[in-house]
Amino acid sequence: MSTKWDDTSWQEDFLQMKRHTPDEERLLMEGPRGFKDAWKLGALHEEYERLRKKYQQFQEEEEEQKNDQNDKVLI
Repeated sequence: MSTKWDDTSWQEDFLQMKRHTPDEERLLMEGPRGFKDAWKLGALHEEYERLRKKYQQFQEEEEEQKNDQNDKVLI
């Protein structure tokens, strides 16, 4: 397993998921400038992972509801 350290796709996705403070937006777009910024970016990544999981669960539940409704219509 290899890690892509320059992968910023999660940062772009996270910017679209919710509102951020100007400092957080700068950090997500430009990257960390020091240790404090790197720590904050790590915390933002953890928040992104939690929100992404919740969003995926929400989408799966919606699909199940649609499938249930379609099954009822066919019966």
